[in-house]
Parts: sequence; C-alpha cells; structure tokens
Amino acid sequence: MTPIRNAASVLCLAALTAWAAPSSAQLPGGIGGGLPGGGLPGIGGLPSMPAAPRVETPNVPRSGVGLPQGRVSAGAGVRSKALPAAPTLPDLDAAAPLIEGSLALALPVHDGVVEVVGEVAAAATETRQAAARRLLAQHPEVVEADDRGEPVVRGEILGLGVDAAALRRLRQAGFTVRSRETLAGLGVETVVLGVPRGASAIDALRRLRSLDPAGQYDFNHLYQQSGTVGPQAAAASAPGRTAEGRALRIGLIDGSVAAGQPALAGSRLVQRAFAAGGAAPTAHATAVASLIAGDGGGFRGAAPGATLYVADVYGQTPTGGSAQTVARALAWLAEARVPVINISLVGPPNLLLGAAVRALVARGHLVVAAVGNDGPAAPPLYPASYPGVVAVTGVDPRRRVLPEAGRATHVDFAAPGSEMAAASPAGGFVSVRGTSFAAPIAAGRLARRLPAPDPAGAARAVAALGREAIDLGAPGPDPVYGRGLVGADVRMALETPPARTARK
Repeated sequence: MTPIRNAASVLCLAALTAWAAPSSAQLPGGIGGGLPGGGLPGIGGLPSMPAAPRVETPNVPRSGVGLPQGRVSAGAGVRSKALPAAPTLPDLDAAAPLIEGSLALALPVHDGVVEVVGEVAAAATETRQAAARRLLAQHPEVVEADDRGEPVVRGEILGLGVDAAALRRLRQAGFTVRSRETLAGLGVETVVLGVPRGASAIDALRRLRSLDPAGQYDFNHLYQQSGTVGPQAAAASAPGRTAEGRALRIGLIDGSVAAGQPALAGSRLVQRAFAAGGAAPTAHATAVASLIAGDGGGFRGAAPGATLYVADVYGQTPTGGSAQTVARALAWLAEARVPVINISLVGPPNLLLGAAVRALVARGHLVVAAVGNDGPAAPPLYPASYPGVVAVTGVDPRRRVLPEAGRATHVDFAAPGSEMAAASPAGGFVSVRGTSFAAPIAAGRLARRLPAPDPAGAARAVAALGREAIDLGAPGPDPVYGRGLVGADVRMALETPPARTARK
C-alpha cells in the first residue's frame, strides 16, 4: 500500500468513502443549454430529442475545471466518516471491485482509515480537468471558460436555425456573423456569432437569450480526449483470429492518424482536417485507429484491415475539438454514408453537438462513444450520454470496471481499457488506459454487423452484439457494464508494462 501525502488526493474520491443520501434533484444545468433535463427541440424538420434520463447522484457541486470532477467535499447529500491526514491505499487492481455498481459506496474502514482507490485512478480522473486548466491558462486569447468552468472558444456563440429577422436584431445589438452554413449531411443550420467587443461568452449568451428568447444558442465548447497514452512498450502477440474487416467502413473523430504505422499498413486511411492549421497526427488517434483496424506483427484490432474515415478535429490550434468542428466532421461522415462512427472525446452537453448526433441516429448511423474518465461520481459526459449513442466503458484484465470510468446516462457495453498495447506514431506499441480505448473495440465489432446506415439495421446490430457479450456485474444489463464485455480477444497484453503511464 502507498501512503497518500496530498490531502487533496483523499478528497478526489471522497464520494466513495461512505454512503450518499439519494437525491432527486437533477444535475445543475447552468447556462449551457437544454441537456441534461430539457431535451432538444426539433431542428430542420427532425423530431425533438427527448431529455436525457434522470441520473440519481450525490448532491455535489459541478466541478468544472476549478475543482476536478471526482473530488467532493463532505457537504449536503454526502455523509462520510472523518478522514485522517494520511490514509493508505490499496493497489489499483485491489481497489477496483470496491466501486462497482454504485456512484457512492461504503468502503472498508480500518482504525479510522478509509481505503480508497489508488493514485493511478485518481490521476486518471484528473487528467481531463488538468488539460482544461492548462488550455485556459496558456491560451487566454482564444479560450475562455463557460459558467461551469468548461473551456470554450473565446468570443464565439453558436446558433441553430436562426432566421434572417433575428440576425438583423443581433447585428444591431453588436453581434457579428462569422459564418453561416447548413451541415449538408445532417440538415442542421448553424451560425457562428462573434460577441460584442469586451463581452465574455457568458455575458453574450445571456444577452442573446434576452434578445431572442425563442432562439437556440450555446457556447462553442471544446471536447477532449478520454484516455492516456504511455511510453513505448513491448507487447505480447495477440491470439489468432479469422474474421477480417477489409470491406468495412468506420469513422473516427479525433486527431490525424500516423499513416506510416506498420500495424495500419493493411488499412485504407481516408483523412480530412477540419480544424485550423491543417492535419496533426497524434498518439491518441493512432492508438484508437489501431484498436479498430490494426493488423500486423501479431497485433489485430476489432475489425482488422477496415477502411477508416478519419476526421481530424484538433489540427494545430488550441481551439481544436470545438463543437462546431466536431459537428462538421459528423456531417462529412454522414455524407460519406459511413455506418459506424467512433468518438473517444468527452465534454459537456452542447446544442449543436446534440443536434448533429440526433440527425445521425435518425439516419441509421451508429455513434459509439467513450463514457469518459472523470470518475463514477462525476456528471455524465457527452456525446456518450445522448440518447441513441452507444456508450462504452472500460475494464481491466480481470474484467473489472476501471475505477476512473464515468457513468453515462446509459452504458451499453464494456470493452478492454487498460494494461494493453496500441500502435504508436513512431512505430511499435504504447501502453494505453482509459475508456477512449474501449470504445473503438466496440465500434469495430458493431461495424461488422452494419454495412450501411439503416435505423432498423443499427438496432439489430446492437442487439446482436449484446447477445454475444459476456455478462459482468449484476445479472443482465446494468449501469456499470451495460450488456456486458465485448472484444475481449482484441486486448494485446504488455509483456513488461510501464510502472506508470504518461498523461497527455
């Protein structure tokens, strides 16, 4: 066991130290739009999206980036035993079973010392928030925070279906129209508004809703990767498989993929950059791509040899991964009729992203997304929590849910998500951890069952994969593992795992 020397590490998972009184209150909504709770109104002739199901969660504050999600104070709705200054931790594997099945559980207490999840899980829980804080601190000229502390593009507001009369009123109030377009593959009309000089995005959004109460406006949120990539690692050969994926077409929204990676030599990469500055290959995107379509050197992904349509939404700009950029990428994949799309990115609910996802689901595409690594007590993350999205959590080699894995409003499947190898842009393999790397395994498996977008076919594909899933946790579908474990044979073990992964 390793002693904790930082009291903040104790608070990081204090929600797990005792039982939490049930709360019927919904998660705080803030300014940022109608989900969760209110649903999405109809856009462009599409039916309205229902509200996300109510999530019962401890009554803890929304953390944003000022307080990492997963940390809570012993306040209203949470009753915990006193924590001494220096508790001890079990190792991560030993701690994993303790968090299954609930947002807040009673953990063993020995001599007044609460044993909580280990430092690796706590660090993984903080990764996204730490990246957001760095982004806000390093690029204040182009990035600011919304009312919940989430990073957004500075000086921009997104509008949906804004008519000409409303735009005239907005211009008179000092707003400018930076761009206006219809996302052809989705039928969604969007406008990017520049805010009046000196106004923050928060103030601008309030002003817009006052000027046009019937309008649909939101921040241009920035979405972040949902996993960590470690250093180069040796890898054991994967067991042989016979099924091939060469005829399959799968979408990937991330950074660019390193085209020269040997494990991807048998796959066709169709890549397009959507963010400013052009394409930028990343370790995260390359690892995710290999888990979908990798094939070579003893390594094989879930759909080896598949054609990957890679939408680079990050590029070489600090405002990469914006809701507008992700929506444009989804429209491109819709136009190309790519049936299954993997998104290993997470962030808050957003009206434009929700409208794009809704349009894809209505057209029979399967959107597969990681539930995120903000911890089981954190608010749901998106797009995994939108209705119709296939939400995927991660498990360790012992088939236990990752301690840092979030809880979507629904979890559909679990897949391997730690202590495994994936391809590196430099060649060879890296160690990976997080729900980012579970989602592509489920996406590859689903792509084998859905050759083209089709609403009925998409439902059949999910049902068929569910029948093959290995039931974990409580019997039948449950909120921790969903329908169960898929793609267990894809996991390629590390021969000599690194002691600690490097966080990006």
